Amino acid sequence: MLAVTRFRIPASESGAFLREARAALAVLSGRPGWRSGEIGRAVDDPELWAISTRWDNVGSYRRALSAHDVKMAAVPLLSRAIDEPTAFELLTESDETAHAADAGTVGVGEAAAPAIRTDLTR
Repeated sequence: MLAVTRFRIPASESGAFLREARAALAVLSGRPGWRSGEIGRAVDDPELWAISTRWDNVGSYRRALSAHDVKMAAVPLLSRAIDEPTAFELLTESDETAHAADAGTVGVGEAAAPAIRTDLTR
């Protein structure tokens, strides 16, 4: 099961939002049924953010949201989400992991190109 939650966050709140989103993923990752999660920001619209998580099933996702620690750490953040459906049934799944062309020569944490600073790294 895939959960995608989108947010409209003013640029002035980006840093605080990212900290809250990381904290939310940290608490969600401890719940049964958790598989993975990511935080992203739209390339063409830096005020549009998404948090995506993967779960064993919709029951695991819903039980995670009702857990006390999640209610305290993640639900306040999730309550700011754009009002739209968030839970998606996965109909296909790939066993292959996509890698960049230079994945065999550039290690984790090594930039293949000069580092590009963003408003979040200043």
